[in-house]
Amino acid sequence: MLFAGIGPEGQERLLASRAVLVGCGAIGAAAANLLVRAGVGHLRILDRDFVEPSNLQRQTLFEESDAREALPKAVAAERRLRAINSEVKVEAAVADLNARNVDELLAGYPLILDGTDNFETRFLMNDYAVKTNTPWIYAAAVSSYGLTLAIRPGQTPCLACLLESSGEMGLEETCDTIGVLGPIVHLIAALEVAEALKLLAGRESALHGRLLTCDVWTGRMQSVAPGRNPDCRACVRHDFSYLEGQAQPHITLCGRDSVQIHERNRNLDLPALLKRLAPSISEVRQNGFLLRFRVDPYEVTVFSDGRAVIKGTKDPAVARSLYAKYIGA
Repeated sequence: MLFAGIGPEGQERLLASRAVLVGCGAIGAAAANLLVRAGVGHLRILDRDFVEPSNLQRQTLFEESDAREALPKAVAAERRLRAINSEVKVEAAVADLNARNVDELLAGYPLILDGTDNFETRFLMNDYAVKTNTPWIYAAAVSSYGLTLAIRPGQTPCLACLLESSGEMGLEETCDTIGVLGPIVHLIAALEVAEALKLLAGRESALHGRLLTCDVWTGRMQSVAPGRNPDCRACVRHDFSYLEGQAQPHITLCGRDSVQIHERNRNLDLPALLKRLAPSISEVRQNGFLLRFRVDPYEVTVFSDGRAVIKGTKDPAVARSLYAKYIGA
């Protein structure tokens, strides 16, 4: 409240505000921490994944106990954030955002924040944001480099303007190939949340509308004003192809040597599945959110919404074969 840019009125607006964060990995965990400590009134966190020991180097909401329990990241984040600020309503959703559930998961939130690790989901968010005139903030980081841009439909270029017109897809390397440093994650999350606070506190005039890029290893920082594409697929022609698509049947997960299988419209009874599989699997672990077991040399984690993460391969054919054999076609 002492900061002139926000003041008592802006803080009151923050307390009454709502935002949704898509992805609670490295950037998402850091952004969620900052948002809750700032007093954002209601934060929904969407994430499809669970905590693993390798996450702890950069995903600062989580602890070793979360990894031992294989807690979904959204659930672990909700528990930690409620302990940080009990006056904020934090809502976890263990879900994979796709064209079929995007309205259900994002509707009613006047701001969307990017904590994802793939461009299919980002373009889906962009299509939804442009179609519904909802501001959203793009953020990405890999290695020692990151970038972020606050997107306001009708007022700024959208993500399709920025990337599709140039033929580039942003950060082409992944943490699977070149790693990621914790400091760049936190820097990008801080820049993303700074723009979010301006929007949520009703201080839109403070938004700079620039694409910020940073490299914490080389010290290079850049701020550019991106231009709109006069023939943009999304914000000019209103071709929302990502909203019309279907969820990918498989996704290779960044940095995980894993493939996610996403069966459509399928709910699983995990206790019944465990009973059926018990004679043929080993190293079984279960909590209220998932079932994990080993089929050497693979590890299979199954969620109640029908998803599964098969670790130990990047080959979708191998992953789908294991899914069909142990979970069912």
